[in-house]
Formats: sequence, structure tokens, C-alpha cells
Amino acid sequence: MKLGFYKYQGTGNDFVMFDNRSAEISKNDTKLIRNLCDRRFGVGADGLILLEHSNDPQDDFKMVYFNADGNESSMCGNGGRCLVAFAAFLGIIKSEARFSAIDGVHEAVIENELVGLKMMNVDGIRETENAIFINTGSPHHVIFSESITEIDIRKEGAAVRYSDAYKETGGTNVNFVSQIDDATYSVRTYERGVEDETLSCGTGVTAVALAVSATKRSDSTTIHLETLGGQLAVKFKPEGTGFKDIWLTGPAKQVFKGEINW
Repeated sequence: MKLGFYKYQGTGNDFVMFDNRSAEISKNDTKLIRNLCDRRFGVGADGLILLEHSNDPQDDFKMVYFNADGNESSMCGNGGRCLVAFAAFLGIIKSEARFSAIDGVHEAVIENELVGLKMMNVDGIRETENAIFINTGSPHHVIFSESITEIDIRKEGAAVRYSDAYKETGGTNVNFVSQIDDATYSVRTYERGVEDETLSCGTGVTAVALAVSATKRSDSTTIHLETLGGQLAVKFKPEGTGFKDIWLTGPAKQVFKGEINW
């Protein structure tokens, strides 16, 4: 079987993309998805995304996201932004979009080669002595540190991801954060499903920005995040014990397209 695919990246978070409006790719073929994401035997990516027709007539399309391990996963912020860029490339949208994902309906805009994605409202932030837990469409454990350059992200992240605290909920993503200035933070993320550090994580930096505000580390409602793959920004409005009007913004680019025999 010959499959045509596209490759996109958003601040180094990379994805294999398929226009699956004809339902050519089976969502149950875990082996195929896992192998396509393999960096040695397949295309290579942090995840795979299918663009499909939505059951909601108000939507422009539907997003179905899989981790690199082949399993359908929770929301991916950078993946959503990349899918919006892909939809524009396909001519489905121009500069604005509405689409459904596993966590609900999202809006998006494209402006000056940047893609802004409206995230779900967030409430129920849980703060412990050493960390903050926030679900931004995906679960995130946020740890603030003086410096994150020397941390073994794979080792330390896995220790939290597989800890007893998250055993019953299927694990968590883990973000290590250090402050650069009042509204700018450096972030490194261990992603579950990839089971390693990724160059960037959209739901992760969103969680970090909200954690910064929730713990009163900054009064700014726009937080800039420096990841290994580039810069992202998160804008939000505090509301009670949570946040609304949360927008994740950054670049999303097509890397290449091709065909793979399978």
C-alpha cells in the first residue's frame, strides 16, 4: 500500500499528517501508526495526526491525534496548530478555523505565518509543595527550578510520569521550568507516549504559563515560553480559580511531503 503523507513541525514538535477525509487510514492500525512515527524505520515524528470530516456541520474539520507509540491520545497543542496550517494548505480554510478534537471544539487563526489556537478553559489547578498539576487538554506536572540545563529530562520525567501519584490516571507529562524574566520562562518537557524529551509541547507550555500566573510569579497575562525548538506565547484571562480565553501562538511549518510504501 502506498500512502501519501505530509510532515509538519511547530517549534520542533513534529508530526506526520494525513488528509483522511476518505478514511483511507484506519484508526485501529496501531502498528502502522507506531511504525510511521519511528525515526529509523518510518517517517519519524512525535505523533501522527489525521484530518477528517467532522460530525458537526459548524466545524471545518476534525482532528484525530496519536502519540508515537501508536495510541490515540489526549489533546496536542502544537499538533493542533500544525493541523490548522495543513488545512490552510489543503484549501479547507483561509485564515480562521473551527475544529473538533478529543477535548472539544477549538478555534484558530493564522496571522503573519503564526498560528494561534484557542485552548479549552482550565479549572481545578492542583498545587503541592514541589509542583503544580494542570490539565490543559492533556495532563501536565509542572516543576519550577533555578536551572533546567543540566537536568536529565528523560530520567527525571519518567520518574514522575510513572510515579504512584499518576498511576491510576495513566501517567502525566512533566515540565521543568526556569525563569528568564518576569514574563519569559524556559521550558523542557518529557512527553508520555513519546517517553522522552521533545523539543516543544504546546499543552505543556500552556500549563506552564497558567502555573506561572496561578502561583503569582508574574502579573502578566501573556507569558513567553522558550523551548528547545523555539518560542511560543500563551495569552489568557484569569477567572476565579481558573482561566479562560487561552490562546497558544507560534510557528507551524510544512517540512516535506512524500509517499511511503506499506
